[in-house]
Amino acid sequence: MEKEVRKAVEYLKAGKVILYPTDTIWGIGCDATNFKAVERVYQIKHREERKSLIILLDDMKKLEQYVEFVPEIAYDLISSINTPLTVIYPEAKNLAKNLIAKDKTIAIRIVREIFCKEMISMFGRPVVSTSANISGDNPPLTYGKVSEEIRQAVDYSVDYNRSVFRQTKPSTIIKMLKSGEFSVIRQ
Repeated sequence: MEKEVRKAVEYLKAGKVILYPTDTIWGIGCDATNFKAVERVYQIKHREERKSLIILLDDMKKLEQYVEFVPEIAYDLISSINTPLTVIYPEAKNLAKNLIAKDKTIAIRIVREIFCKEMISMFGRPVVSTSANISGDNPPLTYGKVSEEIRQAVDYSVDYNRSVFRQTKPSTIIKMLKSGEFSVIRQ
């Protein structure tokens, strides 16, 4: 695994797009602070740029580097919910402009899965995470279900956990307000 983490990080540092196993499904990712790399992800997925993407972090202590204010309840939710949880925060910062939604929000998930956690930690910046499919198609639960079009479009496909089937659902999504109030968008 260590070798694959290092290789993925090399590509991320070079501004490239990778195909990798996330904590939920196979995903397409890049440096979340690199405008051109994010632009390529949108192109690969044939996705409208007005539809924002999720970013992954390895540690909730890093949240304040990418959003202006993190309500205390957000830390409590992240700590207490054991399944993948994506939180939409207001007032994103220090990220590629084409990654931030028009209302200045950003969706962030703190990963616990070992490969993602190690990769993001070694990389030192957040990584984009979007399902490895053309927009509108079903997301792939295994590497084998990733379309040839996606495989050819990315710069590197991680050779880790390719045969693992993840019977998982997408992450729960919560939208957080500055006040600390929140609403569940997807369970």
